[in-house]
Amino acid sequence: MAEFEGKERRIERIEQTLAQYQIESLEAARELCQSRGFDPHDITLTTQPIAFENAAWAYVLGGAIAIKKQDKTAEQAALSIGEALQSFCVPGSVADQRKVGLGHGQLASRLLSTQSDCFCFLAGHESYAAAEGAIKISEYANQVRSKPLRLILNGLGKDAAYMIARMNGFTYVQTQFDYQTGELNITREKVFGKGHRATIRCYGTDDVVEGVAVMHHEGVDISITGNSTNAARFQHPVAGSYKKERLLLGKEYFSVASGGGTGRTMHPDNVGAGPASYGLTDTMGRMHCDAQFAGSSSVPAHVEMMGLVGMGNNPMVGASVAVSVAVEQSQ
Repeated sequence: MAEFEGKERRIERIEQTLAQYQIESLEAARELCQSRGFDPHDITLTTQPIAFENAAWAYVLGGAIAIKKQDKTAEQAALSIGEALQSFCVPGSVADQRKVGLGHGQLASRLLSTQSDCFCFLAGHESYAAAEGAIKISEYANQVRSKPLRLILNGLGKDAAYMIARMNGFTYVQTQFDYQTGELNITREKVFGKGHRATIRCYGTDDVVEGVAVMHHEGVDISITGNSTNAARFQHPVAGSYKKERLLLGKEYFSVASGGGTGRTMHPDNVGAGPASYGLTDTMGRMHCDAQFAGSSSVPAHVEMMGLVGMGNNPMVGASVAVSVAVEQSQ
């Protein structure tokens, strides 16, 4: 029998979803996926090795739902995976109220759509989890897209960007912003890796203004923020400012706010108020987002605390894409 964290709080809704799609059990769901040549449980734990078992089983259910619904494309399968993630949400939790599981499915579906061109992990190099998500997306998404999805990391600090690019085999892009003319100049590019990792471009900036300029330069149409060191100083101001400017240009931009949810991050308001809480980073995310996640971009335990599953939000994006692609390729 499948065992995972918080099972007693989740099992009733999971069993309802299993019955809805005529799947006998989570074990049967895994066997169904394995019979098609892929294992979402393994895909999840190779994306973020410290993810909880409940995350791995949520993706197992998602893969099985996609098969049962006869989803033909990864873009469709991503929405089915969102249903499974939502069924694992603890009733009444922050994640449940925000429909975070469905939001993850919607984001992955957009990443797999050929209408999307560039995805940005905003303030993405303040944690290794952004790299975990980026690596998995670059490895899988373009296997089923007719037009390659471009990936960038954009955050404060040119030294931090250089380090994360070197550690992960990305391409470091050094910029210099001219504050008098408003022009962004590329002064150096350093490729540290090969293959799909080398296609991920890692930017480090001095401030919000330069960060927004990077977004315009790359034509970002989807982004996800982090939620730690520079939340109020960088990622939320960049996402909000860029969204305004992007919409004025008549172009689409799907903004995801990752993190927050308890008011503990840069409060003081409504400390410990649970789903009703509006901490500062929480509030800033609500102001610009099209979908809002809950908990840490990187730490599984914090996302678990919000009532979803134990996996960082950024790695979860990678897992959603990877399992969706596996469904399409299993046809």
